[in-house]
Amino acid sequence: MAKYRKILHLDLDAFFCAVEELLNPSLKGKKFAVGGSPDRRGVVSTCSYAARKYGIHSAMPMSQAIRRCPDLIIVHSGFEYYREKSHEVMEILHHFTPLVEQISIDEAFLDVTDLPQPIEEIARSVQKEINQKPHLPCSLGAASNKLVAKIADNIGKKQVKTDTYPNAINWIPNGREAEFLSPLNVDELWGVGKKTAQIFENLGISTIGQLAAYPVSLLVSYLGKSAAEYHDRALGIDDSPVEPEPAAAKSISQETTFERDVSDETILRETIRRQSDQVGFRLRSQKLSGNTVKIKLRWSDFTTITRQTKSEIALSQNSLINKAAQELFDSVWLVNPRPVRLIGVGVSGIEKDVRQLSLFSAETEKEDHFLQAVDQIRNKYGDQALTRAAEISQKPWNLKNK
Repeated sequence: MAKYRKILHLDLDAFFCAVEELLNPSLKGKKFAVGGSPDRRGVVSTCSYAARKYGIHSAMPMSQAIRRCPDLIIVHSGFEYYREKSHEVMEILHHFTPLVEQISIDEAFLDVTDLPQPIEEIARSVQKEINQKPHLPCSLGAASNKLVAKIADNIGKKQVKTDTYPNAINWIPNGREAEFLSPLNVDELWGVGKKTAQIFENLGISTIGQLAAYPVSLLVSYLGKSAAEYHDRALGIDDSPVEPEPAAAKSISQETTFERDVSDETILRETIRRQSDQVGFRLRSQKLSGNTVKIKLRWSDFTTITRQTKSEIALSQNSLINKAAQELFDSVWLVNPRPVRLIGVGVSGIEKDVRQLSLFSAETEKEDHFLQAVDQIRNKYGDQALTRAAEISQKPWNLKNK
């Protein structure tokens, strides 16, 4: 008889809040949110369960959250603490199995098929380790595939009626995937966004069971080639493997060697700006970010220096990388301007990009959308597909890019 897979989905309950309570136990039971300042158009990253009773939720403008709950406490101790605790959790998961796929700072899949214990027992062991060592609450979904394990986790948390962290475990026995999914709303399935949900609504499909019973031959005219995939998901079929992340690059950098030494500050600053764009693009292409920006300068006598600065948040945005790099350049150039042979910008402290959980302002979110569009064009047509207007009118200078 074929061995069925045993897959766990782990989600750290209100992770940022849980870390903040470890740092400041007086927050326990109080209405608080982790996020940016309401005066700077900050948003709620996550909030305590006491605050959720007021309708506060992640991605809500902090100013709106304050209106709903005037005595809401706003905290944000720093991403280094969140990263540290996340790392502790991921290390624990790797003690159980090397097949760990980290999805975000607070979420991961585990393939524990090769462990001899029943999957529900493994889930309890994982939860116990995380509760007792990093002292964090977590919920798990257990099933024969990633799709059902993820949905089981979501549903398991919703079923726990508590004013604090659910710390739930929801196990779906092998062979009962479709039965579990059947009564759930169709938007619980992966890939069902507003547009697809509207199609299903027009077809009278509101539950996953109704989608599973709908003829695939009729779905094709509405969903095209993806019809069969949606139908399989509705039946609880998912063969996608748990994919551990390959070792990430320690740093990503871009250097320029000038054929003639450059003393023009405008040219040097523009080169830094362009290099920051290139580094940002490469980071985003690999879904990475980093918390340390550095510059490298080589003078005409081949003396080489580096300067670096560490950010509280992980960066992959062009403007933020450029701002840090320009400030580092200031620290050198304003003290001792000299002809430059080589200049470079780099980002280290690389990790999987989790900025969807970060506390960026509305202006930064607008830049995110803009960069996504730019990246799509460059991925399709090449790096030179888009050029800043200012660059077109500038006189070229001789240089070699590495």
